[in-house]
Amino acid sequence: MNLYAVVLLLIVLTLLGVSLSRLRQTRTRADYLVAGRTLPAAVLVFTLLSSWIGSGSLLAGAENGYRHGFAALWQGGGGWAGLLLIYFIAPRARKFAQFTIPDLLEARYSQTARVLGVVAVLFTYTAITSYQFIGGGDILHLIFPGVDAVTGRYILAGFVVLFTAIAGMASVAYTDVAIGILATVTMCAALPLLVHRAGGWGAVHAALPATHFQVFGDITPIQALELFLPTCLLLLGNQSMYQKFFSAKSQRDAQQAVVGWIIGTVILETVIIALAVTGSALFPTGEVHEHPREILAYAATHGFHGNAGVQLLGALLMGAIFAKIISTANNWLFSPATNLVNDIFVRYLRPRAADREVLLVSRLMVVLLGVWALWQSLHTESVLKKSLYAYTIYSAALTPVILAAFFWKRATAAAAVASIAVGTLVTITWDMSWKNVLPRAVAERDAIVPALLCSLVALVIVSLLTPPPSPAQLQTVSEAA
Repeated sequence: MNLYAVVLLLIVLTLLGVSLSRLRQTRTRADYLVAGRTLPAAVLVFTLLSSWIGSGSLLAGAENGYRHGFAALWQGGGGWAGLLLIYFIAPRARKFAQFTIPDLLEARYSQTARVLGVVAVLFTYTAITSYQFIGGGDILHLIFPGVDAVTGRYILAGFVVLFTAIAGMASVAYTDVAIGILATVTMCAALPLLVHRAGGWGAVHAALPATHFQVFGDITPIQALELFLPTCLLLLGNQSMYQKFFSAKSQRDAQQAVVGWIIGTVILETVIIALAVTGSALFPTGEVHEHPREILAYAATHGFHGNAGVQLLGALLMGAIFAKIISTANNWLFSPATNLVNDIFVRYLRPRAADREVLLVSRLMVVLLGVWALWQSLHTESVLKKSLYAYTIYSAALTPVILAAFFWKRATAAAAVASIAVGTLVTITWDMSWKNVLPRAVAERDAIVPALLCSLVALVIVSLLTPPPSPAQLQTVSEAA
């Protein structure tokens, strides 16, 4: 068994051990869904970091970096801008202290808003989980040539469903600590060594077009905006993030965690793009040129030859990428399962369900949603397109009404329903319906700008045309302000 396979096996066994260690502490609904609201700031930092940086950064972002250079940071930069705003939202979210985003939507708006919110979350989060399976399958194929990439997706899906189902939020959060530390240390150590192998930064710069090192590079400002907006808005309304805040020990822990999250995200996403840019100088042709989303994994297997220490670093880099993908898939699979249990099963079907019954149904939902995400992964060609599609659904459908719940008292229930419905509908139908109606220059644009504008227009106009919300509707959320 080669070194890479040994490292991957050790990582899987470690993650399984951490998950099993939390199992005995998972007895109630709150334990499973929000870790009993006991997560300290240090744990929150790593689980927030691990949930955000997954295949969207490691595959789609790296592919962008390989093709376009540092202009790919426009995608990560949207998240950075969102994080600065989240610093002020985190303590409000923890004070609200429910289980899911649809809890917030019903408290502030209506039951219809809750149900539509669940639908938007299901589409978005299973889509994001699906391309984590693609990334994991690619890595297993590179490490084990006898395992094709599609079979690897099945194996990765099995890992993720098992880890997620065992202990819920506590399992997800504490495995993220181990993964976050491994990924941060390994990637930061790997970058200078890979640059050295390329002949130094000057050699990397000389081997690539000048546009790889420019702010916009070979993309237009509009294309940069289409990368920036979805990540910014997804982060601002991200249910997985709010669920972590709901799991915090206190408002102070939630706000402190955001500071560490900002620092970690800026460092790691910049390192990821730098690794991809260096990889494009080292490996400009061949298999990776045809499949640039694999550049980080390919560099880990082909860029660290030499003594045992260098080879071990390459194996650890591959292991860190694999672990990050598992971590992200855990987070994005767990969140919609929480919606189906908390917002549908407990809210409408079994309001008095015992904790044991809720735990059983929760684990069943993880399995079913894992199967749906796997099916989507088998029908996806481009991780970058899939990620932007998923981000856009959430950004247009939910982020405006979530922010309005905290910051705009005039927003009404009818407006929230209209905004969610319009944002979701425009995103889902944009590529299918509008290309034959609108001018080509408009129809070929990404859905984020039209979907977001339609959602905002619906939110504002319907709010102004309908009676203001009652004091009771405002009270729960205003108490969290």
